[in-house]
Amino acid sequence: MPLARIDLSSTASPQLKQTVSDVVYDAMTAVANVPAHDKFQVITTHAADELVFPREGYLGIDYSAGIIFIQVTWNAGRSTEVKKAFYRKIADDLHAKAGVRKQDVVINLVDVSPENWSFGNGEMQYAPK
Repeated sequence: MPLARIDLSSTASPQLKQTVSDVVYDAMTAVANVPAHDKFQVITTHAADELVFPREGYLGIDYSAGIIFIQVTWNAGRSTEVKKAFYRKIADDLHAKAGVRKQDVVINLVDVSPENWSFGNGEMQYAPK
């Protein structure tokens, strides 16, 4: 059960927000083996002064006001190769489908163990056996 948090500028169009949502979900199912319908996302827009990033760039990457932060919390266990492919698919697809600069796609993955989720009812659905 991934939970994606997507943060972008308040100037983002509804179409861009939908595209980012769809691209992240598609990468989860196509690359990271997430089951269909396992789509939990929080999309938040921010004023320009609420998206903080190094204006002079970082690691040789320059950013613009169109920066998009994507954080995905999911169950641990995916390989480095899967994670690299996941990053690449999101950046490539956002560029192809919405014209987003690849430099402006910042992704962070948070690996957790399955018992750290409750899908509702105050229960631990993935409790250790």
